[in-house]
Amino acid sequence: MGAFDNKVTVVTGSAHGIGRAIADAFLREGAVVHIIDIKPGDWFVGDVGDKDTLERFAEHVIQESGHVDYLINNALPLMKGINECTYEEFMQAQRVGVVAPFYLTKLFIPHFVDGAAVINISSSRDRMSQPQTESYTTAKGGIAALTHALAVSLAGKVRVNSISPGWIDTTDTDITGADAVQQPVGRVGKPEDIAEMALFLCSEKAGFITGENICIDGGMTKLMIYHGDHGWEYHMNSPHPVS
Repeated sequence: MGAFDNKVTVVTGSAHGIGRAIADAFLREGAVVHIIDIKPGDWFVGDVGDKDTLERFAEHVIQESGHVDYLINNALPLMKGINECTYEEFMQAQRVGVVAPFYLTKLFIPHFVDGAAVINISSSRDRMSQPQTESYTTAKGGIAALTHALAVSLAGKVRVNSISPGWIDTTDTDITGADAVQQPVGRVGKPEDIAEMALFLCSEKAGFITGENICIDGGMTKLMIYHGDHGWEYHMNSPHPVS
């Protein structure tokens, strides 16, 4: 018997990477999983940045399963910076990263069971930035704020939390050296690290948690960096000064 036997779970952007790991984790625990991704496959294929697609997908889920226990909004927005990102590209990033989670949650409100949960996948970029990442960073900041707003609006019916991953390797590579050692935990993250937190936040064990944003980044956002500390150097002529 799985911990989530027959629980209806919706995961967006789950053809690969973090979304795939989340979908696989819920399937392993016995859930009925509905996937939407823009990449072709044996799931509902479509662009979550499109309103009609979201409506057709929501209708499909309800026709197939009748209700929703868990919604995980994971679809990945475009990352482009202010120098290159067009108006249209910036707006598409927001449609995928913020509007889709809002609208899909809204569409499912009549169909959420009591004790349902929504998990929004944000990013540690919701609190810090690299140059030329505006479209993605804005979307991730938006979904983090959307999380606590929805948690209040849906109080008593649906718990809503977000997860902010740091560096998660989705290529199944054994990353070693400085890239790993710089992390306070000594390694780069894996999709399964995020999937396990999604399982926990949807479980009854997390029944007193809502409106929270949980950062899973190996401690990197807590690491203070100053020139000369622990081998870090600031290079004046580099487009990415901290190395």
